[in-house]
Amino acid sequence: MLQLHDLQVEFRTNHGEAKAINGVNLSVHQGEALGIVGESGSGKSVTARTVMGLLDAPGYVAGGRIEADGEDVLGMAPKQRRALYGQQISMVFQDALSALNPVHTVGHQIGELFRVHRGASRKAAKVKAIEMMDRVRIPDAARRVNDYPHQFSGGMRQRIVIAMALALDPQLLIADEPTTALDVTVQAQILELLREEQRSRDMGLMLITHDISVVREVTDSVAVMYAGNIVESGPTAEVLSNPQHPYTRGLIDSVDARVERGSRLPAIPGMPPDLLSLPEGCPFAPRCPLADDHCRTTKPLDRSIAENRTVECHKAEEVNRDELLYAG
Repeated sequence: MLQLHDLQVEFRTNHGEAKAINGVNLSVHQGEALGIVGESGSGKSVTARTVMGLLDAPGYVAGGRIEADGEDVLGMAPKQRRALYGQQISMVFQDALSALNPVHTVGHQIGELFRVHRGASRKAAKVKAIEMMDRVRIPDAARRVNDYPHQFSGGMRQRIVIAMALALDPQLLIADEPTTALDVTVQAQILELLREEQRSRDMGLMLITHDISVVREVTDSVAVMYAGNIVESGPTAEVLSNPQHPYTRGLIDSVDARVERGSRLPAIPGMPPDLLSLPEGCPFAPRCPLADDHCRTTKPLDRSIAENRTVECHKAEEVNRDELLYAG
């Protein structure tokens, strides 16, 4: 459904070119839920916005291809892209309040999709809007269809954004941090809704998050990003139970490390690298407890370590799940 081939994205700045995405390769298949996980600044949202054609200047695609059902998205004419987005690929943004227009009712905004793409009348579009609000479990949808975004709670606004994203039955849904700033209970409800819709529609789902526990609950496969690179990928259960990259291991240990109650959780030291001057070798080497001179001077290549599993690490075989790599 979606394939990224050696995708490279850079941002022009007064100090040089910031390399935000550095040769990303990944694919999402029909009915698959793929999680993209990593710290803030790792390139997750830039990848999503590039796929959706929302990359603003000074950002630009420096190389690679994006394919949807085998078609080159970057080479499409603007009219073809407009037909692609919403109908084949749709996106749920992390800030629902910013994604919604405050001066239009939610019914108008959901219904607009049916008017523009399906030629529906205003009356028919309103009926469809109510149906979609019911579908995402907004209580009393027929009455609330005429309400404005500010009249809804954060969780309800996120449901409206999801209703808009699902309105035209896309083949692939990209959800960019869809539960940011929501409390734990509402977060669980939104994730359950996304997973339920994905399964019932046999739809592809690309879920972007910094939370490894969300990936564990929702996804079938996972790609771990660091400094614009996919450093490890594979089936979610296998990657989380047997991580082969020190960065993946650090993300997992920071939330579920086997330490005594009341003790400090392990944390990855340091900060992600400056995208204007990436390290010569492995970008994670300055923070990695296993790094040696070879790691610091030679960038690791993406290699297969098992069926459907890849890793970019010289020290993959030394990552032991039974010993803590990082101090609390």
